[in-house]
Amino acid sequence: MNRTHDIAIVGATGVVGEMVRRVLEERSFPVCSLRLLASAASVGMRFPFGGQELVVEDLACSDLHGVDFVFSCVGSSISRDFTPGAVSAGAVVIDKSDAFRMDPRIPLVVPEVNGEDLLEHQGVVASPNCSAIPLAMVLKSLRELAPLKRVVVSTYQSVSGAGREAEDRLEREVEDLIRRGRPWSGSLTADLGEVVPRSFTTPIAFNLIPYIGVPGDDGSTDEETKMVRETRKILHLPFLPLTATAVRVPVFVGHSESINVEFSGRVTPEAARQVLSRAPGLVVRDDRASLSFPTPREAAGKDEVFVGRIREDPSVENGLSLWAVTDNLRKGAATNAVQIAERLIGA
Repeated sequence: MNRTHDIAIVGATGVVGEMVRRVLEERSFPVCSLRLLASAASVGMRFPFGGQELVVEDLACSDLHGVDFVFSCVGSSISRDFTPGAVSAGAVVIDKSDAFRMDPRIPLVVPEVNGEDLLEHQGVVASPNCSAIPLAMVLKSLRELAPLKRVVVSTYQSVSGAGREAEDRLEREVEDLIRRGRPWSGSLTADLGEVVPRSFTTPIAFNLIPYIGVPGDDGSTDEETKMVRETRKILHLPFLPLTATAVRVPVFVGHSESINVEFSGRVTPEAARQVLSRAPGLVVRDDRASLSFPTPREAAGKDEVFVGRIREDPSVENGLSLWAVTDNLRKGAATNAVQIAERLIGA
């Protein structure tokens, strides 16, 4: 008989934590028991799972002995605080924050790309940034055709990447525009807490915000820096020339990426379509005749990374441009974490 596992979700009431709970059930992960942990403010909330109703517990008062896997869906500071104790109690922590991603002792894993790195884990596995995951999956396949020489990526990231408050903000702005016939006129800081100064210093409805995160000394934001560093680590290409621009867009769910790749040898669009079509977790939809290409709306609710607009880049000798879309709450977060656990139990 296959063994079942005791699971805990930390940050169970957030958008990613709720999605982990859903994905565990959808993928029939062998769960013996599931504990939902969050801050004291969420204690007593109830959520369905496996025909039962589970009650949220206070993380600060929780004993994690006996838990096999902890899915950490909280910020980096909280994750750093509880993770050592969870590992000492015998759990494997699969962390979705950026607390451990660049620690050389901790594997940063996309199972379809570098699942073998899980052999090196010592109780903690990091799950990458929601935009680094699809980029790494695409580049892993393309590098089979020729070495990567340079990569330029621009991301178009949905508001759900900034949390439930950001989704609420977009909804309120759109409703306000429809009702009043003019753009959002309320306070930009109302009801959004820490999200506002990082990503919402201007209205998002019918608008684009050309940065995500906090700019550094060189002008790149921390979101862009994460993409670069994490993609290099996942691919084991520490010196890959890679630059990123991250943009917040008025989409509820689904991150999109415009990817430009320069290779060290000739790569045709036809060869790229073939290798991408064979790759696990990727779906190519690239029909120019019918203008059928991936969109965030179609990717929402699905676990695959959808790829299209594959074409030559005539500005360089060996270049391709393409487009990729994925559900940032699923493959970009919850599904990737659950797949890591599946890989660890040999499912």
